[in-house]
Formats: sequence, C-alpha cells, structure tokens
Amino acid sequence: MQLKLASYPIMTIRFGSATGLDGTVLVVDADGLRALLLEDPSLLGIDFEIVRPEESCRAGPVFDIIEPRAKGPDSSPDFPGILGPPETAGMGTTYVLEGAAVTVLKEVSAGDSRGAPGYVLEMSGGAATGTKYGSLHHLIVIPYTKPGLPGHAQQKAYRLAGLRAAVYLARAAANETPARTQTFAPVDPAVRDREGLPRVAYVGQIFSRQRKPELDEQILYGVGTDGMLPVVLHPDEWLDGALVPSYHNSLGGAETYFYQNHPVIGELYRRHHARELNFVGTVATIAAADNFDRDRNCRFAANLIRWTLRADAAVLTKFGGGVPHADLAETARLLEGMGIKTAVQVTDLARDRKVESALLFNFPEVNAIVCIGGNGTSWTVPRLERVIAPNPDMAERLRGPLELEAMSVIGVCNQQGISRLRAMVY
Repeated sequence: MQLKLASYPIMTIRFGSATGLDGTVLVVDADGLRALLLEDPSLLGIDFEIVRPEESCRAGPVFDIIEPRAKGPDSSPDFPGILGPPETAGMGTTYVLEGAAVTVLKEVSAGDSRGAPGYVLEMSGGAATGTKYGSLHHLIVIPYTKPGLPGHAQQKAYRLAGLRAAVYLARAAANETPARTQTFAPVDPAVRDREGLPRVAYVGQIFSRQRKPELDEQILYGVGTDGMLPVVLHPDEWLDGALVPSYHNSLGGAETYFYQNHPVIGELYRRHHARELNFVGTVATIAAADNFDRDRNCRFAANLIRWTLRADAAVLTKFGGGVPHADLAETARLLEGMGIKTAVQVTDLARDRKVESALLFNFPEVNAIVCIGGNGTSWTVPRLERVIAPNPDMAERLRGPLELEAMSVIGVCNQQGISRLRAMVY
C-alpha cells in the first residue's frame, strides 16, 4: 500500500463557464456542478457562494468541510463505500486542491452546539484566527432537500452533495502538473528494517455512543458503528477517504477535512520518514455506551496495539465529551499495564475553568497528557452585512453582533490535534 498526494495550491476560486485550473485559480462551472448534485432525488435545489480568507463574512450552520480531492487512474476509489465500491482506501495518486474547501451548510441547526445556531464558519476577526478554516478559500454548498424528508435522509443528502462536489472540483487537476507531491513510506508492522527505533501506534476514536447513531449513518467505508469493535487501519486509510465524520459532530468532533489532513497521523508519518520512530499502524475505535462495552472495547484496542501492531508506545485521542474521556483513559491504563508507553490528548470541558472540575481520571501511570484548551474561550463578533445561510431567518440570527463560544466556531475546539488552543494554569 502506498499513497501519493499530488498537491495544487489554490489562491482564488471564481465562477466560470468550465471547471478547471488556471494556475492557482480554481474556476467552477456552477451550472455543471449543480446538475451533477441534483442527480440525487432527495435534493430540490442547490446554491453556491464563494468566500475568501479575511473577508467580512459568516456562514452557517455548517454540516461538513471537505478538502477537494479526487483519485487518479489505477488508484483506490473516491470515498469507498459511499461514492465507490468498499475497496481499501489509501492506494495510488490523489489530486489535492490545497487551500480550497467545500463547505456544506444544513437547513436546520441540530441544536447540539452552544451559542449561535449550529456551527459557524467565521472568516474574519479573532474567531477566524482560531481555526485553520479561516485561512481557506471556500466554495459554500447550500442544499435544499425535499419537504418531509426524515432527518437522517436529509443529512445523507448533505453528505453526498459535499463529497461529490469535492471530487468534481479536484478532477480539474487530473491533467495538470502538481506543485509538489508527497509519497508516504509504507507502514508495515512486520518490517524489521528499523531495529532500535521505538514502535509507535495511534488509537483514534471515531464515534461516541454518548450519542445515538443516525439511521444509515456512513462513517467507516460507508457504514455506521453499530456493533463495531476496534479495528486496525493503515494510516493511509484515514487520510484517503475511508472515514467521514458522524452527523453528531458536537463537542469538537471532526470534519472530513480533518481526517484528510489528520495532524497526529501526519506528525507520526513525519517522524517515521525522518527515522525518529517506526510508525507501525493505527486502531480506530468508538467510545462505549456503558461499562460492559467500555471494558470490552478498551481491552480489544489495547490487545490490538500490543499483539497485532507490537507497539512500544501509543498516542491516543478521543471524540466527544466525558464518556470518551473515560474510554481514552482506560485504554491508556491497560496499555501502560502491558508495558506500552502512552501519550493522551484531552480537552478541558469544565465551564468553571477549575482544574478540579476538569479532572475526569487520575491514573498515576497515565502521566503524559497533552491538554489542548477548553471551552472557556469566546469572541464578541460584530454585525456583518454578508451572511450565508439556507434561509433569511437563519441569516438574520447569524448576522450579529453575537457572543460566539469556541465550540460554536467550527474547527476551533477539535479535540484530536488540529486545535490552535492550549490550556494554561496561571
């Protein structure tokens, strides 16, 4: 398995008569893209908007953000299990429109974030600097679904629209010369050419049973997490379309863009290429609904790290709030008991900003803890003239001025490594 990313920097997006690349300009044929997306019978209409970094603009509520990517010939499929057959992701060439994003809005706020209605894309001011998404050029996709469609069917339509748009745009690069390419060295736990280097693995939660999964939810190769046990994945599968986020993306979950640019996997790969460590693979898991499931899942994950990947050390991240926190800690405790060193990444969700309130576990052996900030950060954002939303009422609610908590600005409170926040005691 080997993945090559062919990157094409995008400095501007504009509408035109044919979709293609003009140097660093992405030209979008809105009519052609609209016709493609409206092949889904769940959709009645589609609107598009373009948003640039530092523009006085606000958009929401956000369903997902996707980096435009498409697979080249003789490669694995685009988003296997959703747009293509469920073949193994992470092989061959992937065209990447670096600096661009497809941002999909939803028609109704899910009500699972605090403050403003749903998750907000903020493109200017302090809130925009708190997230990577403020520096990207966005094609905003606003889908309108048929009346009476069940909520899960609505969200599936949003998912398909976003992924199809991302692939459509990236295919514009197929006949262009990339600015740079990146090929990932194979990760094979059986390879012994790195004797003496620590064998390091990654354990990442991809869903929390703190939330009830939606019907037909597509998370891993097009299926949900019902009955899921921890599973070994090649790192390239995370980066290349095997995973998309849950519809429940509250409490700093993840966007598709995050998985495509996974910072923990990216850093482990960087150190693997520099021969500082031997990155031997990953385990994808979920946070459990009760203590019985927790014990089973945590032991399965720890055993895969110990006996299948034969790791000396592991990095662990979580998805969601307090329940995932407990699973993260228990998996790390089990690994430490097996002689495997761990580093865990957590977020302080205590609203009173007290260390005592943030302390959800206290295992002396789990002592390498990276705290990536909490939810106490907020911004007072001004009234803006340009607001993008699915309807006038929601646009007026978003227009401002608003008090936006960090968890209401998409990308700020990601708990899995992309956050620009950090926690300090002083």
